[in-house]
Amino acid sequence: MIVDAHLDLAYNALGYDRDLLLPLEQLRHQEGQRPLAGRATVTFPELQKAGVGLIFGTLFASPAHFDLFDLHQPITYRNQAEAQQQAMRQLDYYRRLADEHNHFRIIGDLAGLDAFINEYRFAPPPAAEEDEENTSQSPISNLIGIVPLMEGADPIREPEELEMWWEQGLRIIGPAWDDTRYAPGAWREGGSLPKEGHHLLEVMADYGFILDITHMSEKASLQALERYEATAVATHSNARALVPGQRQLSDTQIRLIGERNGIIGTVLFNPFLIPNYPKKRKDLVTLDHVVAHIDHVCQALGNADHVGIGSDFDGGFGANDIPAEMDSAADLPLIATKLHEKGYEDSHINAIMGENWLNLLRRAW
Repeated sequence: MIVDAHLDLAYNALGYDRDLLLPLEQLRHQEGQRPLAGRATVTFPELQKAGVGLIFGTLFASPAHFDLFDLHQPITYRNQAEAQQQAMRQLDYYRRLADEHNHFRIIGDLAGLDAFINEYRFAPPPAAEEDEENTSQSPISNLIGIVPLMEGADPIREPEELEMWWEQGLRIIGPAWDDTRYAPGAWREGGSLPKEGHHLLEVMADYGFILDITHMSEKASLQALERYEATAVATHSNARALVPGQRQLSDTQIRLIGERNGIIGTVLFNPFLIPNYPKKRKDLVTLDHVVAHIDHVCQALGNADHVGIGSDFDGGFGANDIPAEMDSAADLPLIATKLHEKGYEDSHINAIMGENWLNLLRRAW
C-alpha cells in the first residue's frame, strides 16, 4: 500500500469543479488544453492504479490577501469565520465520499486503521467488479482511506473548538500555510510563535492531534517541536541542503523530527526538487532528484524510518511541474523502482512508500 501524505483533493473538487471520480483522461479532456489549475494529475482511479491506499486529504483555503505568487486561488477567506466555512465544506466533501461510495473510508483511530488495512489486503481490485476471474491478477485494491489534514489553522476560530473538529474527523493540523493567527509562515521569513499559537498547541496535544510543521517559519517550527508533546511530522517538505529557502527543512528541523519519531513527506513539485527551477522545464527534473531528497533525510538520520511521500500533486501546479518521468499519480510506483536502482533494500523501499506513515499513525493513535 502506498501512502500519500498530502493531497488537496477537496480543494480541487470544490474550487475547480473537478470530478475526481472520473478517469484522468476524461477529466483532462473536459478541462481542455489550458486548465486554470494546471494539467490535472490526480483522480481516484489514478490513485487506485498506483496502489495508493491511504491519503491525507487536506482542508485548505488561501487568505484573500495572499499575493506572493501568480496563483489562481478559487477558495479564499477574509476572516476566520469564512475560513471555518471553507474548511468545513471540504471536510464534508470527504465525508460524503465515504457515505455515498463504498470505496472510501474516513480513518481516525487505531481500530479504524487496522480494520482498513485488513480490508484493503483482501478487497478485490477495481477490475474484479466487472470480471471476478481477474481477482488474483492484481494486488491493487479499489479502497482508499482518507485522514483529514488542515493546512493552515485559521479555520479554528478558537483553540477550544478543537473538540468539535476532532469529533468531525480532523486528525492532523498544520498551523501555517501563509501567516495565520497561530503561526508565521515560511513564505515571508516569519518569526516566533505567538501566544495564540502556544495555546493552540496545548489544546491540540490534549486531544492527540498530529502536528504538521510544513509551511511554518523555521523559528516557529523549532519552538513547536520543542514544546509539542504529541506526534509531529512534516507532511510535504524537502531538504534545504539541496534547495535553499525556509519552505524546505533545515538539517536541524530534520534531526528534531527524527528525534521525535516523526516522518517527512517528500514533495514532488519541481521547484522544491532543484534550485532555481525554470518554470515549466520539467525535463530538467528527474526521479534522481526525488531520491536525492529522500536519501538526504535517510543519511541525516541514519536510517529510512523517517521519510515518506507527500506528493502535493495538483497543489497549485500540474503535470508540467512534476519530474520528467511522471505524468500523473499513477506513476508514484516509479519512485520505488528508482530507489531499488539506487541500492535501497526492499524493506526500506516499502517503509518509504507507505509503511512509515502507517506506523506513525499507529503510534499516534
